[in-house]
Amino acid sequence: MDFIEEIRRYIPIEEQEKQIKSNILHFLEIQGYNSLNRTSSMAHMTATAMILNPKKDKVLMIHHNIFDTWACIGGHADGEENLFLVAQKEAEEEAGITELVSTGEGILSLDTLFVKEHWKNGIFIPNHLHLNATYGFIVEETAPLTIKEDEVSDVKWIKISEIGSACKEKEFVMVYHKILKKLLNDNYYQLTF
Repeated sequence: MDFIEEIRRYIPIEEQEKQIKSNILHFLEIQGYNSLNRTSSMAHMTATAMILNPKKDKVLMIHHNIFDTWACIGGHADGEENLFLVAQKEAEEEAGITELVSTGEGILSLDTLFVKEHWKNGIFIPNHLHLNATYGFIVEETAPLTIKEDEVSDVKWIKISEIGSACKEKEFVMVYHKILKKLLNDNYYQLTF
């Protein structure tokens, strides 16, 4: 399915997300497939893999080198139209995970994530937005992990109750909680954040 059509079909779970979906679709009307590349420097498409263990009490997270915080695995589309495949590829590249089992919901969340200006490989990257689609996966905690050292300093399973203290980006924590609420249904309310 075309990534724009997949976004059109996504059903938001809250009013804020309805507006986010509308804004993303408006941007895609203007930028179209250019949004899949970083040459669209104000905003471009990214995908995230929210990876849970089978008990659904831990999330696999990376420690991001540039932003010095724990985050879910994800990255740029870089021309790939299938955002689900982008999320899978990032899980393999950043954490060495190859045996992903999809939770089957398709897009779990659409978000506009603000990325602060920074330097990467000697190049200045200005403030911009990631137009992000998140997908859910299950992986055994015993799966071997590797670290993509040029981007990540560590990979580990973090208890859902500890995400708020592990991630320094509070806006991201709010997004993670929203996604977990959808993934875990009633179990979410039994967890303490």
